[in-house]
Amino acid sequence: MPASTKLAHLLIAFIFAAFFWPIAIDAQARGRGGRPSQAESRNLRGVLGGVPMTEADSAIKEIVDLLDFESYKSLIRGLTEFGDREQGTPRNAAAVDWIEQTLQSWGYETARIHYDYMPRGSDVTEPREEVYATLVGATSPSEMYLLGGHMDGRGSGQAANDDASGTALVMEIARALASPGVTSARSIRFALWNNEETGLNGARAYVEQRQSLQGIEEPAGSGRYPEPRWLGMVQHDMMLWDHGNPVTHTQALDADVDIEFQLNSEMADASAQLALALLNSNRMFATDYPAVMSNAMSNTDSGPFQDLVAAVSLRENRRLYETGNGANPHWHQPTDLFVTFSDDDFRLGFNAAQTTLGAVARLVDARVKR
Repeated sequence: MPASTKLAHLLIAFIFAAFFWPIAIDAQARGRGGRPSQAESRNLRGVLGGVPMTEADSAIKEIVDLLDFESYKSLIRGLTEFGDREQGTPRNAAAVDWIEQTLQSWGYETARIHYDYMPRGSDVTEPREEVYATLVGATSPSEMYLLGGHMDGRGSGQAANDDASGTALVMEIARALASPGVTSARSIRFALWNNEETGLNGARAYVEQRQSLQGIEEPAGSGRYPEPRWLGMVQHDMMLWDHGNPVTHTQALDADVDIEFQLNSEMADASAQLALALLNSNRMFATDYPAVMSNAMSNTDSGPFQDLVAAVSLRENRRLYETGNGANPHWHQPTDLFVTFSDDDFRLGFNAAQTTLGAVARLVDARVKR
């Protein structure tokens, strides 16, 4: 072989080793089958992570790491088996039962809110129900954060995004916190609202029925608080789709988790502080998508709480400015199906779960005892 040919082959080998071998090693180290993470492919260095963790931060990360992506997807799929779960239908009632049975299978005691709803065009009320479960605080059971998602939908599809994605998010956090050894100083309630699509009726019924019961020990001296004092409310509604506007086929390069509070509310300052806690949690614990804050929360189940307690909503897009302007073509459409969404879409919802759990675990002083 001529010397010039050998030299050429050596140069090619050197170039391959210099450029491709480190990439292959890095892919193996990531353990993701060679698929770069969203943070790597979208240049999120310094946006996610990059903050030195204290011992307390590491304890919270241990809680967040109990979340499981495949479990989150499975819960969404389970909810979509009931179709769009429109309020007042047998499929809605069956979904309420399934949610309750699933929470009970993780060891939670559950309860239901019963209320009346008058359908549009009728002058007769009909009974409705929604379910909730509570992780009781070990040392401060009389104080509580509420995590919510609405289980009803519309549109004749499967309501996979609106709002199986938010309901499953709350349920996945409940599953993680039911893991062996997890303790929490304060209580956390997981509320799966009904009748959101008809005007937030389920959340409004909860506030009407239980606001005056806050912090009352029942029976006296028992250490039991059927309605602990509300410290904050975090709602989750439509978590999967941030494809830009005009809409693109895949998640936008600047896709993010939107954290909203309402500036025009009695509890605006406290709500802004809660939103900031979530924003900081996202930086510390989310793996693929960053978060942003805005102050125009609207049309979601945290609304009935916003003048009473710190209240925020997590979404795929800002509700008024983006969702309300056509950013999601599957909203209330037959195409809101499980199969419509990719793993990158589901990961946006999962990152919202990481964001919420990281913040709330710190606020309730949750720990994993070994």
